[in-house]
Amino acid sequence: MLFRSGTSPISQAYRERGKEAVEFQKVPPIHLFDNVWYVGPGYVSCYLIKTNAGSILIDASEEPAMVEHVIDSIKKTGTDLKDIKAIFISHGHIDHWGGIDRMRELTGAPVYAAEEDWKLIEQTAGRPGRNGAPPPRAPKRDKVVKDGDTYTLGNTTLKLYVTPGHTPGVISAEFTVFDNGMPHKAFYSGGLGGRDGVRGFEQAVISAERVSKIQGIEVFFANHGWNPGTDYPNGSIFERAEKLKNRKAGEPNPFVDPASWQENLRLTKDRIAKGLEEERKKAAAAPK
Repeated sequence: MLFRSGTSPISQAYRERGKEAVEFQKVPPIHLFDNVWYVGPGYVSCYLIKTNAGSILIDASEEPAMVEHVIDSIKKTGTDLKDIKAIFISHGHIDHWGGIDRMRELTGAPVYAAEEDWKLIEQTAGRPGRNGAPPPRAPKRDKVVKDGDTYTLGNTTLKLYVTPGHTPGVISAEFTVFDNGMPHKAFYSGGLGGRDGVRGFEQAVISAERVSKIQGIEVFFANHGWNPGTDYPNGSIFERAEKLKNRKAGEPNPFVDPASWQENLRLTKDRIAKGLEEERKKAAAAPK
């Protein structure tokens, strides 16, 4: 099925063309906030959070070309790779963690993931790749994130959530960003959607409801600029990046948009509920 984005056509184009379009995917790093850079390729998000004691990296895309792009983007922000003190895997799909072990090797930083998705990564690494290719390079189990944990580096604290649904061990995080010194409450989602049958959608319903109860979120960092069948209200990452690039002095940062965040939550919960209903129908109709 072909989806048409009503609000995020640039982000959709990056997502749909995928990693095979190597040169197309090489977007320059985007300085979103004083302390946050987008350093991923176009189709999958990677974020660099700067603190006064080093940097935190969320995801690293895939081997070989896409992680090379992430490495290059990090350097372009003026960050030495050895300055990265922690690497977080948002969830256990390889487009997010395929480049993590290379990044671990280059930075020396510990790697964090939830227990459930360490298992998912280990399962993927334990079988051949597509078309009989060798198993993918994967990070060995390192640090385990539990729901409610916090991670502090210098002047920045991530409040960590395990929000299953998209995978059993999705990690999301709440933290403070600064725009010209002004603080804003941000939320990074490792994936707020159902997947893999009834159980995954049931988990996603609970996770979305939990997230919707977090008060005061003004900024949303998505794990992809666009996903099939979804539109972030009023434009996603690359649409807002264009506005940010053209922002005049005194104008608000286009990524600070609590109204769109609330609308996104409403749409997400509705979409997950419908997905759960469909999965339950399919399960009931399946041969016993």
